[in-house]
Amino acid sequence: MATASSSPTAAFAGKKNNNGKYTVTLIPGDGIGPEISESVKAIYTAANVPIEWEEVSVTPILKAGKTVIPDAAINSVKKNTVALKGPLATPIGKGHVSLNLTLRRTFNLFANVRPCASIAGFKTPYDDVNTVLIRENTEGEYSGIEHELVDGVVQSIKLITWDASERVARYAFQYAASQGRNKVTAVHKANIMKMSDGMFLSACREVAKEFPQISYDEDLLDRVCLQIVQNPKPYADRVMVMPNLYGDILSDMCAGLIGGLGLTPSGNIGRDASIFEAVHGSAPDIAGKGLANPTALLLSSLMMLRHMNLNDHAAKIEKAALGTIAEGKSITGDLGGKASTKEYTDAIIAKLR
Repeated sequence: MATASSSPTAAFAGKKNNNGKYTVTLIPGDGIGPEISESVKAIYTAANVPIEWEEVSVTPILKAGKTVIPDAAINSVKKNTVALKGPLATPIGKGHVSLNLTLRRTFNLFANVRPCASIAGFKTPYDDVNTVLIRENTEGEYSGIEHELVDGVVQSIKLITWDASERVARYAFQYAASQGRNKVTAVHKANIMKMSDGMFLSACREVAKEFPQISYDEDLLDRVCLQIVQNPKPYADRVMVMPNLYGDILSDMCAGLIGGLGLTPSGNIGRDASIFEAVHGSAPDIAGKGLANPTALLLSSLMMLRHMNLNDHAAKIEKAALGTIAEGKSITGDLGGKASTKEYTDAIIAKLR
């Protein structure tokens, strides 16, 4: 399983407290978030991971007439530099701005890292997926710049800057070098958006010159989507870097190749803080029923452990979790089994012990 790693552009990876452990901010989230967070906590306790959780809520509050994240949550992430986040519900077409977007902007989490790797023993139509997608996380179509020109006409602005493009490109090459991946592909639509995506490509090309040991190429988003579902093998062991919206689309599509978002880890990397998260929805329809699958949050937490250089603990938990999934005896309904969240968690803990 590919993981996020430290680099000169990434945040300091955690701080030890007076007990000799690392304090990590925990944002349980909405819906099934608290349940899967408890599962991760139980597994960490069983594995003796040297982490103490500082739990905070990011439920929006009104401050000076604006909807904002509570100061306690912001201060906790700033202090600890590392956070683990469950799913957050986002209103569609109304209500407050996406809290996921707000967190990324608040802490300038410029790179979203989404590994997609097949799990041995877990059957899908594909068994050779092993790619990493790195998505620019702060601008593009998700800049949130929208306005109504006249009745019935809305304009949404796609914002691309050289600095953000170069920054995420550099992180992608540094990531590839640190993980032993020898190819970086920039995914784009510069054939249509010649100025915005053209600038993104120019930044990638400039950075590529600094990494002669890594092969660099470019491909169109639509062509990548077509080819990777036909045959993901040529994309194995490479890193794909792209603007915000394209990364959102392509990373979810790649998740489908390995079994869905319930098996997909994610990390948001910044210079001052990093937040690792489950990218699936909050699933309010099954909240509180003990049916939720905690795998995505657990695997995201393992990215976090490796980011903190706690590699042995990450490897131990990963072996137990992936072994439980491959065995297929105690897996949740979305993975084709009948186990409850607790039964699945207990099966992982049993393998740890």
